[in-house]
Amino acid sequence: MKSISINPKGFHKDQIKFYAFLIPLALFMALPIVYIVNHAFKPLGELFAFPPKFFAVNPTLDNFTKLSRTTQTSTIALSRYIFNTLIVTIAVVLLTVIIGSMAGFALSKLKFKGKAIIFEINTLSMMFVPAAVLIPRYLTIDKIGIMDTYLAHILPLLAMPVGLFLLKQFIDQVPDELMEAAVVDGASTFRIYYKVILPLIKPAIATVCILSFQQVWGNLETSNMFTTKESMKTLAFYMSTLVNTNNTVAGQGIAAAGALFMFLPNILLFVLLQSKVMNTMAHSGIK
Repeated sequence: MKSISINPKGFHKDQIKFYAFLIPLALFMALPIVYIVNHAFKPLGELFAFPPKFFAVNPTLDNFTKLSRTTQTSTIALSRYIFNTLIVTIAVVLLTVIIGSMAGFALSKLKFKGKAIIFEINTLSMMFVPAAVLIPRYLTIDKIGIMDTYLAHILPLLAMPVGLFLLKQFIDQVPDELMEAAVVDGASTFRIYYKVILPLIKPAIATVCILSFQQVWGNLETSNMFTTKESMKTLAFYMSTLVNTNNTVAGQGIAAAGALFMFLPNILLFVLLQSKVMNTMAHSGIK
């Protein structure tokens, strides 16, 4: 009897049934992305057409031209908002990965009293929405005197329970024999973390980078609550003000262009690293 490989290296006719199901599903899930892109290129008449048009019939760049013209009239240069966002985003992503991977390594591989309780507290904290801790965050930021600083943007976003959970669960899959071999070779705890653990958890690190980036890129809380100086606010806050101040018929084109501008970095980063995200989910017990 001829055997059929479950996962052949090349195309096999038995795969057609999977493509017949997956391709329509993928196209359906891509519809919101296609709509956001098309919406930004619609002329004013099509933005308010009824029934709404999914695709731009007469695409135009007028919305982006108006967005550029509006940013030039701002009291604070657009480059300042971009600079603030880059500083905050880079700092948050790097620190989240460093802190999360170190904590995940300690909770997974090191032995000390109370680590089970600490992990349970971290898991429990994922139940709280950001609004539930907004007042304690504000009081903390105000008490330590870092209002209107970059730290006011960075510190509240470093607490990322889901990132620690993913990293810890992924590190659990690393065989203890590798650590034992490193100990025999005279490696310290930090060297084991740096030379053994980090290279093996790159998919989880990539996933945390994506989640952290998405969290900070579109964040409005820190600019609204922890900064009063316009020069210390981020690009997401500025784009939100454009939408609010131009919440008229003529301003909807600007809002659509701004939404696409804020959306593109997220989708591009996810597309580049999506394979690592899927690998992380498979190793972290999330089915």
